[in-house]
Amino acid sequence: MIHVDVALRRGDFALEARFEAPGAGVVALFGRSGCGKTTLVNLIGGLLRADAGRIAIGGEVLLDTAAGRDVPPERRELGYVFQDARLFPHLTVRGNLDYGRRRARSRRQAVAFDDVIELLALAPLLGRRPYTLSGGERQRVALGRALLAQPRALLLDEPLASLDAARREEVLPYLEALRTRLALPMIYVSHAFDEVLRLATHLVVMDHGRVVAQGPLADVSLDPALTAIIGTGATGAVLDARVLEHDAASGLARIRVGRDAELRVRADAAAPGAPLRVQILARDVIVSVHPPQGLSVRNALAGRIESLAAQADATCSALIDIGDARLVAHLTREAVDDLALRPGSAVWALVKSVSLRSHPFPDPAPRPVPA
Repeated sequence: MIHVDVALRRGDFALEARFEAPGAGVVALFGRSGCGKTTLVNLIGGLLRADAGRIAIGGEVLLDTAAGRDVPPERRELGYVFQDARLFPHLTVRGNLDYGRRRARSRRQAVAFDDVIELLALAPLLGRRPYTLSGGERQRVALGRALLAQPRALLLDEPLASLDAARREEVLPYLEALRTRLALPMIYVSHAFDEVLRLATHLVVMDHGRVVAQGPLADVSLDPALTAIIGTGATGAVLDARVLEHDAASGLARIRVGRDAELRVRADAAAPGAPLRVQILARDVIVSVHPPQGLSVRNALAGRIESLAAQADATCSALIDIGDARLVAHLTREAVDDLALRPGSAVWALVKSVSLRSHPFPDPAPRPVPA
């Protein structure tokens, strides 16, 4: 497990943050700029000293102010990747990677040199200098250098923030590969929710120096604290699904969510059984009290209204239970009255296939990190 409970005051800014997360996967620290995400990750890394608190990763206590323990940053055995790659300009890519390998203090072998080269596709870059690399290539090298230090966890402070859209899309698949193939905790700072959607297994939402929501992404995706940050237009359910079949002619995959609900989504060739992560935005969900007939909508999910919540903009959010999964829909109050909706009402949630966003989210098959 990752356990963080820290407090810090600097001038007018106060941080009091506590969260617990699984010891594998990607823990995303998410929130608006200035909410304290970077401060928190710097406290975890030991680059800032907490006024009070405790930090433990994988059973190793890195900070316990009550017990007088504060492990120096160079002995915390944490890999750190910043917004800018911070490569040594006088060294080649291989030289930068070798520097990371020489920094390894532990006998723990999280990942071997050849595995890093293969995971991050660095072989063609080994003889080049940092100034000849694109921004995306530099960040891949920075990732490799951090991994070769054999860290107990990897800290990533908005590693894609300085990249343009094309370079960002270049690096994201490598981060996905690291999450899937390595049993290495990653703490990922971001203010871009689409990155969180693709990478996170656990989400920690921050606001004004405090943790306001935390938990598995599917649970937190419907939390009002997240909606307050990303806005109602980006609010939606995040569902883990599995491919049942893929139709190459239409480009649609039939997938299962929850116990037995099925959806059709746009997806690249996906083999039956492959896992997907799907986001269904609340604005794309239409609610009916009758089984749909004669409509172009490909997805009609039977469910029941779990709750109704009035919003400040004269709309209403309906939480819909579809069986081991939940959706949210935004309705006018007039529609709620006309359909006589109330908790327990049987409804159909209608969603266009073209509205759905899906991403591969492979089942973890990690290599264990030796103790």
